[in-house]
Amino acid sequence: QCHLSGLWRNEQDSLMEISAVRDNGDFQGKYLTRVTLAGVCARASPLKGAQQQPGEGGWPTFAFTVRWDKFSNATTAFAGQCFVDTGGKETLTTMWLLREAVGSLEEDWKATR
Repeated sequence: QCHLSGLWRNEQDSLMEISAVRDNGDFQGKYLTRVTLAGVCARASPLKGAQQQPGEGGWPTFAFTVRWDKFSNATTAFAGQCFVDTGGKETLTTMWLLREAVGSLEEDWKATR
């Protein structure tokens, strides 16, 4: 079984801490990124998400958003799945979309990465 709660580190050395996952799948936590749009030192930013309870023998899927706090006018949405390998190591795989604010509808094309 894969458990989302706890401390996670990614390939860019960013840290994510997820508090206990509630019975309905909701969770919250903090994300400290080492990669910023502005090139400044990041602070821990709040995250909120939900986990889909896995079927028998399945691995849970989840999604969460991070509101980058005090250093960026952007929000990122992550969607992923949790796996456990044969050695018992838990791994999260995710895809993300980052949306930063732009000044006009004409600039909308460059707002999402």
